[in-house]
Amino acid sequence: MIDFLLGLMSVDSTSGKENSAVEWLCNNYNPTGSQTVIQEIPNGKKNVFYKWGEPKIIFCSHFDTVPPYIPPTEKDGKIYGRGSCDAKGQLAVMATVCENLYSAGESDFGLLMLAGEEVGSYGAKTANSIIDGCKFVIVGEPTENKLIKASKGNILFSLKITGRSCHSGYPELGDNAIDRARIFLNKLNELNFSEDSILGQTTFNIGGVVSNNAHNVVSDSVEMKIFVRTTFQTHNVVTEKIKSISDENTRIEEIYGDPPIEFKFINGFNTGVVSYGSDAPELRNLGTPLLYGPGSIYYAHTMNEHIIIEDLYLAEKDLTKIYLSLKNNI
Repeated sequence: MIDFLLGLMSVDSTSGKENSAVEWLCNNYNPTGSQTVIQEIPNGKKNVFYKWGEPKIIFCSHFDTVPPYIPPTEKDGKIYGRGSCDAKGQLAVMATVCENLYSAGESDFGLLMLAGEEVGSYGAKTANSIIDGCKFVIVGEPTENKLIKASKGNILFSLKITGRSCHSGYPELGDNAIDRARIFLNKLNELNFSEDSILGQTTFNIGGVVSNNAHNVVSDSVEMKIFVRTTFQTHNVVTEKIKSISDENTRIEEIYGDPPIEFKFINGFNTGVVSYGSDAPELRNLGTPLLYGPGSIYYAHTMNEHIIIEDLYLAEKDLTKIYLSLKNNI
């Protein structure tokens, strides 16, 4: 398991470079008893699906990671580097569980490795359109070895605010798009969203802010992305509320979104809810979803991303228990 993880992490598969992970898998991983299916995604990327029989239960996670690429290191019982917990560590433990299940005589399960989770789940959407006959999908994300009951949804918006440029010594002759953006963001921050009894508050993050004006020219354009984490109470009203604070100088476009989701829970596990998204909402055709995995989301997407090796082995045991429990419900 550790060798597999270190090998997969040695490949830079940050968003847009996922096929490097596919190439590594094709050259280095051919688990006994499985059929390997390469799923072609319309954008040229690929998923890898390992099948033992006709899968009724699928273990699933993603090999794309957020930039920048950080190579793996092992120290003090931990593995550091990009993808250690989000989510190549998930794939390593799931691969081990699948190998163990086959050795124990189990069949009709699969391991689905996806591209594009970090940038809109395009790999999951392709897999969802191809795979049928599955009853349960166990999605791997860093949950601190908890079997999660619910997760927030999300909506990504693009925002463009226009103004009129002029010499910055005479700002009254122009229309400052940056001032307009500041006013818009203040209004966004003041929007009142109901608190959800399960998922709590609706939150948002701003990224990709661009204004190409020189320091001595009043800005005529500001662009940014707004990423909203939604709840069961707010998902269907967020778009309307955000558009309600716009004006003729503001263009808002919804790029993509996934609703909040409830997961199947099995008694005997620690549990909780999470504020991040996953591929689960785009895998509806794969049956009832579950969410579980080693590692902490608090370290994912950071320069200190890591996973505790002991937690990987705990996950191996837990995922086996989860599989056997689900098998009894088929």
